[in-house]
Amino acid sequence: MSVNQPAHTGPPYGRPQPGYQGYQQPAYGGQPLPGVPQLQYGAYNGPMPGYQQPPPPQGYFPSLGFPSKGSPVSLNSDTSSLAPNFIGSLRAPSTSGASLPSDHLTYSPFGQGDVQNGIPTSAAPMQRPPASQPYLPGSASMPVTQTPTFQQYGPPPASVQQLSNHMAGMTIGTVAASAAPPAGLGYGAPRPPTMPGPPLPGQTAPVPPASQPNHVFSPPPPTSMSGPQPGPPMSSLHGPPPPTHPPQPGYQMQQNGSFGQVRGPQPNYGAAYPGAPNYGRQPGPPPPPKRLDPDSIPSPIQVIEDDRNNCGSEPFVTGVRGQVPPLVTTDFLVKDQGNASPRYIRCTSYNIPCTSDMAKQSQVPLAAVIKPLATLRPEETLPYLVDHGESGPVRCNRCKAYMCPFMQFIEGGRRFQCCFCSCVTEVPPHYFQHLDHTGKRVDFYDRPELSLGSYEFLATVDYCKNNKFPSPPAFIFMIDVSYNAVKSGLVRLICEELKSLLDYLPREGNMEESAIRVGFVTYNKVLHFYNVKSSLAQPQMMVVSDVADMFVPLLDGFLVNVNESRTVIASLLDQIPEMFADTRETETVFAPVIQAGLEALKAAECAGKLFIFHTSLPIAEAPGKLKNRDDKKLINTDKEKTLFQPQTSFYNNLAKDCVTQGCCVDLFLFPNQYLDVATLGVVTYQTGGSIYKYAYFQLETDQDRFLNDLRRDVQKEVGFDAVMRVRTSTGIRATDFFGAFYMSNTTDVEMAGLDCDKTITVEFKHDDKLSEDSGALLQCALLYTSCTGQRRLRIHNLSLNCCTQLADLYRNCETDTLINYLAKYAYRGVLSSPVKTVRDALISQCAQILACYRKNCASPSSAGQLILPECMKLLPVYLNCVLKSDVLQPGLEVTTDDRAYIRQLVTSMDVAETNVFFYPRLLPLTKADVDSDSLPAAIRNSEERLSKGDIYLLENGLNIFVWVGVNVQQGLIQNLFGVSSFSQISNGLSTLPVLENPFSKKVRSIIDMLQMQRSRYMKLIIVKQEDKLEMLFKHFLVEDKSLSGGASYVDFLCHMHKEIRQLLS
Repeated sequence: MSVNQPAHTGPPYGRPQPGYQGYQQPAYGGQPLPGVPQLQYGAYNGPMPGYQQPPPPQGYFPSLGFPSKGSPVSLNSDTSSLAPNFIGSLRAPSTSGASLPSDHLTYSPFGQGDVQNGIPTSAAPMQRPPASQPYLPGSASMPVTQTPTFQQYGPPPASVQQLSNHMAGMTIGTVAASAAPPAGLGYGAPRPPTMPGPPLPGQTAPVPPASQPNHVFSPPPPTSMSGPQPGPPMSSLHGPPPPTHPPQPGYQMQQNGSFGQVRGPQPNYGAAYPGAPNYGRQPGPPPPPKRLDPDSIPSPIQVIEDDRNNCGSEPFVTGVRGQVPPLVTTDFLVKDQGNASPRYIRCTSYNIPCTSDMAKQSQVPLAAVIKPLATLRPEETLPYLVDHGESGPVRCNRCKAYMCPFMQFIEGGRRFQCCFCSCVTEVPPHYFQHLDHTGKRVDFYDRPELSLGSYEFLATVDYCKNNKFPSPPAFIFMIDVSYNAVKSGLVRLICEELKSLLDYLPREGNMEESAIRVGFVTYNKVLHFYNVKSSLAQPQMMVVSDVADMFVPLLDGFLVNVNESRTVIASLLDQIPEMFADTRETETVFAPVIQAGLEALKAAECAGKLFIFHTSLPIAEAPGKLKNRDDKKLINTDKEKTLFQPQTSFYNNLAKDCVTQGCCVDLFLFPNQYLDVATLGVVTYQTGGSIYKYAYFQLETDQDRFLNDLRRDVQKEVGFDAVMRVRTSTGIRATDFFGAFYMSNTTDVEMAGLDCDKTITVEFKHDDKLSEDSGALLQCALLYTSCTGQRRLRIHNLSLNCCTQLADLYRNCETDTLINYLAKYAYRGVLSSPVKTVRDALISQCAQILACYRKNCASPSSAGQLILPECMKLLPVYLNCVLKSDVLQPGLEVTTDDRAYIRQLVTSMDVAETNVFFYPRLLPLTKADVDSDSLPAAIRNSEERLSKGDIYLLENGLNIFVWVGVNVQQGLIQNLFGVSSFSQISNGLSTLPVLENPFSKKVRSIIDMLQMQRSRYMKLIIVKQEDKLEMLFKHFLVEDKSLSGGASYVDFLCHMHKEIRQLLS
């Protein structure tokens, strides 16, 4: 067993862990599941009834925070307890200082752990300090039949190492408290009042580490060592004795920090947590069970805040290979110096194993989440457009990789060696340039493709369809005018909005007007095409009633320039709502609408986008007709997967035709009942389009959200007729792809449209060995047509490190990206496997990842300790959110359409979006400083963090909840809602009233700021405490137990620990 890292054993969790109850689950705030008892809990960190908490011992320092990124987290949880976070002296020598006199050691009933810090190595690559990632729906834990016994401490320590063991045993009971900020570190704003005290005697002030110690939570020691212990002797669980070879630089070997022998399984622990060790019996009535203190387990909020403090102020310069970027939750500036910005590409790990055996052993997926057209911050430079004239971009002769900063020029600059396949290629005469004394071309800084990670090439005619330059794309607006759409006011709303919106079609740079042409279709059971040619006095309508054989009845006058046909278009948009005002037609068609748009684009010989506004299940006689197949009885059966699959292959074939033509479909749905999103969404999904869904659409409450979504969708940057290929250096290759696209072969990702919000996730596998010296390279090349009709290639390059030590892999992982990949992998899995199988596979893979770390990278320690790598300490909390999400564990009132919609949505999300979607952001509005521009500090997603006297905001990228406690001061209610009491607040508000006072302005500015950050306009929902809507709100408090049966974070952590222990034994 190689000891790559010291086991950073932190103090035991504050309270013992109640049993982890099974995994069946129901809903988004729905009815309780039959058979699952509804329990009321006191505050997590309040004392348990009947349990006397001792006063804090002398020398007790509340909240010794969590270590920074770079030190593994370790939770010592035998069935009962997990340790509080601990930061020791991370950069200081770990064995300095004298031991504490024994009178300083006071009794704590919470067990003890051992803590130890490695000495970081100066040669280690730059580490980012502690970092974190958001996550989703929550839970409260179940009671437990076991009553752990209390323990006493052993003899006083004789060394500093043991001293830290004892100090680690102290309880920690505050929200997200962290280590005392050392002098000279920018820790930003002060934390809540529970700040830690000065460092312990003999310890130096903590500093964010460069190396990665562990987070360890260890169980209380056994009460008595006399008599046989029920279970195998300890040594058998610890593997071979620590090796005698010298430890890795920066990591000191650590002696085993366990107490007594490890016990065998406990009989009465129920199914909840089998295999839990038991600590000897005590006579007399057993004390009540202790609870695990949620403040002692890794906090997403703390990790996010630490990363902001450590990485938010300096620009992230991309010149270094394998550099882990700041978290997506940190606002930072990027300077491109040869690698693509993390806004374009994020990886699950920036240091990948050299061999496939090592990759298999760790089970860490090697994946990149790529967002080729991502929006940059205003201060960041857009990719330069390089024009090499008729010869086109310079490429490798063999693998066709594009010229990039990693290509090696040789023979005085006359040839270059490819960094991907090592083939040598002649430099074309027009591209030749001399080399300087370092072997760099003298025009290195003048050419974006030699000095930057991201850039664009102007494509030549060889890169175009039929060897012909493309025409500018077209937008076709296709409006459902059936009874529901007209009666709800939707048709009138769309027509009014389009009058002004058409002036904001995408354009490039300083263009006077957009090159995009527009067309209009309305439909119910038949289709109506409109001739809006500029020479007409009035628009002309042509009806196609033969929907079985769709054709476009006019060519000239259907797709027009907005400015030229402005008056005719305005006249049409005025007339449509009047024309259909008295319609009685309730049935609609759907597939023929897409076919009509496709035929129109074919006839015009251009790519484009269809904006379809649709209200109901297409049951009218026509191709693509659907039946209502919604069946809740299939949930939790082997046939549940059919609910996510399209009910006919017709739409798959239609999608293929659309991709061939470059016809992208954006779908706006307004259902009042089931309309089979799983089937209707197929074409949208495979053409790279977007779906927007407004269930039970009502003008007064949903108008803002729909119009904002429509405006952004019409205006955003989009590339048409796109093909993406990812090349890699020898040793790895792209094997799997996730996202909204179509693939006709194994390498090319085809998208009729790709916008600035869409991501493609790519998984890599080894096909050979990699070398630590040369690292690994990725090049993503996207060929697309811009909104002006220009054919371009956008290139993104990224260099990664390679490692022969597992510790280096675990030290350079990005949990947010890992969760993004795992969610997409699971959400695709439900198409072919039962949901339970998918959930079990997720838990199993994560347990293997963490068990591999424990076995190979952490120092030997008691099996009762849960040891997590620093970079992955949030993996359990985030994974639990994915498991509890509506796709994998639906509540009773989550519809089949909701699940299909979320499944498709998440598949194209970037890392920042999945982050807030699975672990929503919760802000205490009443704590906001009305005089500053900053947001109030976020709090953890748990009901126990809410106070009845405060107002909170929760956002997850789709919704914004404003929760109002029953005891909120009357003045605050007056200032925010303009009413005098809690009972008068209306639930139906979709926007906050505009009131002229500082609090109202501040809250509205926070909401506006959040809306700006998200790709969709979030629906505002006002929730009054103890109101019926509160169930929905609580569904997003993801650290608590969910009504659908999802485990609480605390319970899930114990469950993961049990899984890891089973793997290790």
